[in-house]
Amino acid sequence: MISLDDIENAAKLLHGKVLHTPLVYSPTFSELTGAEVYLKLENLQRGGSFKIRGATFKIRSHLDEIKDKGVIAASVGNHAQGVALAARAASVPATIIMPVWASIAKQQATRGYGAQLILQGQSLVESIAVGQRMAAETAKTFIHPYDDEEVMTGQGTIGLEILEDLPEADYILVPVGGGGLIGGIATAAKALRPAIHIVGVQSSACPSAREALRAGRPVDLNAEERGTLADAIMVTRVGDSAFSIINRLADEIVIVDEEQIASAILLLLERKRILAEGAGAVPLAALLGGSLKIPKGSRVVLVISGGNVDSLILDRIIAKGLLFEGRLMRFSVCLEDAPGSLARLLDLVARLEANVVHIHHAHNERDLPINFARVELELETKGFEQKREIDEALKAEGYRIVLK
Repeated sequence: MISLDDIENAAKLLHGKVLHTPLVYSPTFSELTGAEVYLKLENLQRGGSFKIRGATFKIRSHLDEIKDKGVIAASVGNHAQGVALAARAASVPATIIMPVWASIAKQQATRGYGAQLILQGQSLVESIAVGQRMAAETAKTFIHPYDDEEVMTGQGTIGLEILEDLPEADYILVPVGGGGLIGGIATAAKALRPAIHIVGVQSSACPSAREALRAGRPVDLNAEERGTLADAIMVTRVGDSAFSIINRLADEIVIVDEEQIASAILLLLERKRILAEGAGAVPLAALLGGSLKIPKGSRVVLVISGGNVDSLILDRIIAKGLLFEGRLMRFSVCLEDAPGSLARLLDLVARLEANVVHIHHAHNERDLPINFARVELELETKGFEQKREIDEALKAEGYRIVLK
């Protein structure tokens, strides 16, 4: 089991090698919740996430043993980049195993940091098994993404920094995948401030820690690791070492869904100009989602664990968040294909103070009369109340709309 002394020693070793990331007060989120809300911005860490902490500590702790042979790791993305960066800084060769479906952007970033990349495995669990087997065959050191006490020790330095910057913190909300991050933070924070509440947050798509606590041991979930907003915490089995710490020190595990995560990403981007990946946004999703009861005036720290969002899906994430907030309205309507029909519809939309984001005007569809066209509109709206007003106004004018 790791200890506060271990984490304090790790902090000394990591000094100057990783960033002491900012802890930023948020007036907006504080006003929304009645708490004092602070953001621990690990998305600003080297490599874009907290993962470089554990990787650097693991490598530097065994540098003489691994310097020539090198290290192997398995990851969907963030751990890969953290290990690659840490290995390059220590002049150690690194090999990274990624599932075959890992995003191209994360593959390129990992290669850009100097690691050899191998795509093998249909899941993170399979990629980990491949990496462990290769490490055994080559005498390289395997760096597990979460089920490694030295890796957890490095991640625990986040807990030290939080309480150094905010000694009276009452709550720390932490994303949970395999459990290494919350395991390290909880160990440090509870030792320094026993009254502090440590809350883990998981995606409803893969609540492995919650199910482990219910079963009293780590269990395997049948969950799809790809295609979710919070892919960095889509771990189907919580780590054995991490579980023992979660079971002992975590006060609560809460669950958030995809819509809440998308909304949290959007809020961080719009209100704080902070780009957080899905996993990094889950603490805010939990705070605003209503499943967590925090007394007014509590000092709450949200660990924004990473900011590695694929550029190609960012627009889809934003659109999903806008829909959840009632700020996009999509509908189709059939119009007589005659001069002025579309203009009258758009004039009504303008008078209702909605902004047209997208319009598609289709003729000659199979199920349309010859003299009609189908118009699909996407509108920017102010919220659900305005969407209701637009719906009612269009129907009052005789338009038969189909909401999307």
